[in-house]
Amino acid sequence: MDDRPYFRPAALDSILTDAAELGFAMSCEDRTGSLLATLAASKPDGRMVELGTGVGAGAAWLLHGMRHDAHLISVEMDTARQTVATKHLGHDARVTFETADADTWLDTYDGPPLTLAYVDCRPGKFHRLDDLLDLLEPGGLYVVDDLLPQPTWPSDHQPRVDRFLVQLPEHTNLLGTATTWASGLLVGARI
Repeated sequence: MDDRPYFRPAALDSILTDAAELGFAMSCEDRTGSLLATLAASKPDGRMVELGTGVGAGAAWLLHGMRHDAHLISVEMDTARQTVATKHLGHDARVTFETADADTWLDTYDGPPLTLAYVDCRPGKFHRLDDLLDLLEPGGLYVVDDLLPQPTWPSDHQPRVDRFLVQLPEHTNLLGTATTWASGLLVGARI
């Protein structure tokens, strides 16, 4: 079976070209993106967050699946990376780009409960998972990637991933499934 997506967001190739020029090699891969688009499509009128915009590849996939009445907040602390995302996706009224540290965003978010959270940074994954889960509505989806070794990982990163996976059962308000598919994913639902 060929599990590559049969669709791609229109802006994705341009985003990845700019990412290469910037030297950014950590964009979500196409199979992960395709799943993100599918999950976003399952949340009509959804309120979604992406922690760790990077250059906007994940946001492009999420927007590809979102309906016109859904909204995405995408949070990134690196302004050069966020600039690439806003250049290609900032015209879309369904997305708000926030240049902030994810820890700070978790401390200050005071909007309605979220229907989907895609986490591609340390806060909300390796620490402060409970804080993020508290922001999800019951049934809200929680998605993380990069749980399988990546060439971009620093040498001390594998123990973080191992601790995260071992500690997942301690979060009794999350029912999740870890997979060795794509870059290594966890898809969960707040219960």
